[in-house]
Amino acid sequence: MRGALLVAGTSSDAGKSVLVAGICRWLAREGVRVAPFKAQNMSNNSAVTPSGGEIGRAQAMQARAAGLEPSTRFNPVLLKPGSDHSSQVVIHGKPAGTLRDYRERNFADTVLSTLDELRRDFDVVICEGAGSPAEVNLRDRDIANLGLARAADLPVLVVGDIDRGGVLAHLFGTLAVLDPADQAMIQAFVINKFRGDQALLQPGLDWLTARTGRPVLGVLPWHEDLWLDTEDSLSYTADGAIGRPLPPHGDQWLRVAVVRLPRISNATDVEALACEPGVAVRFVTEPSRLADADLIVLPGSKSTVDDLEWLRDRGLADAIVNTSTPVLGICGGYQMLGRRIVDHVESRRGEVAGLGLVDLEVEFAVEKTLTRPTGTALGRPVSGYEIHHGRVVRQPRSHLIEPLEGVHTDRVIGTHWHGLLDNDDFRRAFLRWVAERAGREGFLPAPDTDVVEARAAQLDTLGDLVSRHLDLAAIEALIVDGPRRRPTLRIAAR
Repeated sequence: MRGALLVAGTSSDAGKSVLVAGICRWLAREGVRVAPFKAQNMSNNSAVTPSGGEIGRAQAMQARAAGLEPSTRFNPVLLKPGSDHSSQVVIHGKPAGTLRDYRERNFADTVLSTLDELRRDFDVVICEGAGSPAEVNLRDRDIANLGLARAADLPVLVVGDIDRGGVLAHLFGTLAVLDPADQAMIQAFVINKFRGDQALLQPGLDWLTARTGRPVLGVLPWHEDLWLDTEDSLSYTADGAIGRPLPPHGDQWLRVAVVRLPRISNATDVEALACEPGVAVRFVTEPSRLADADLIVLPGSKSTVDDLEWLRDRGLADAIVNTSTPVLGICGGYQMLGRRIVDHVESRRGEVAGLGLVDLEVEFAVEKTLTRPTGTALGRPVSGYEIHHGRVVRQPRSHLIEPLEGVHTDRVIGTHWHGLLDNDDFRRAFLRWVAERAGREGFLPAPDTDVVEARAAQLDTLGDLVSRHLDLAAIEALIVDGPRRRPTLRIAAR
């Protein structure tokens, strides 16, 4: 089998990322050399490749599904929003300036040359679109959806999320707003997150096919275990529990409050805590939601100083400083814990006072730190990855990670390392530390929670769902044969 396919969606978070991962997993298990590709991603959830490049976290997850190490080729253009009006541009894994208007730059040459290279090196490339292909206001500069499909002659499969409601209208409308040449690239549909009796849905699917001339190649059921490696941090809503909280291993729960920063980055760090039985993880935006927490987490941020100001404006900063609850700061959250931040790079706000919980000072550098370090924390071997501009210029003598990284006091733990909580032995020791300080002597960390295994099991679940619920022969034909002629949809006035 040789060829390529583009998976588009009716909206962000419709299921593009998981469907691409599932198709990659299915093909890899069939012995096909397959690679994922997202031409342009806009996300603050990112990962570091072995070569020291930065890509969208979803593409790193899709690479694992395909049995590959993450590569900057899988996501050549990454836009990291720092505000409502600007994004940092990352090209082939390295920062390349700031974009204040989507129309400022065209990355078509970078995208197409990278895709051509992947198609030479792999049997199949499964591409993921961005947002929705129906964003006609952006069509003239599009290189991630139908602009890519037409330039590279890719058949397009559109997925819609039925759990949001109105999925038939979303799929029909996505096709209807496109011009005929773009419509011609869309070959078929997939329904995502269905609950219930599919027989009740079938008349709607038949209607959609009859009206559009395009088949529905399957209906993926809702699966409660598919929540790890969330692509879009907006999926983490305030006061919503993440994961599927399991009964505690001991006789008490631990309650974790993760501050839902406006510019939250790599929020996936706390998913490892949510994998633990008896650990309830919620995202919060109000001081009152910290009152019963056993642990407060300040996660990463794409704009540390701006999010620190937001903490103060919301009253969260005072609530964190004035409570005795243990605090974990990660990356940008770690930088907020100190006495002083000097930032002429991200926010360009200059010198700003931190929360003052630890004797830490940070200055931002133009060059971004992108590494995958190893060390020892709480007496356990650990690994992680770093993505930050902030550099520590003063820190306490008590380090969390040896050599010389992070802080560890009676109440506060902080680190620049993402992925630290994925280290099982460290996470168990950390949770014992939290339980002791929170007075939860009855809480016992489960001895057998394996986060790496949990992520791998999720990928196998995705592969199984694709294998069981999609028309594999039809998908293979799309990949091999490319786009076929389909009817043009015209809506007549009635």
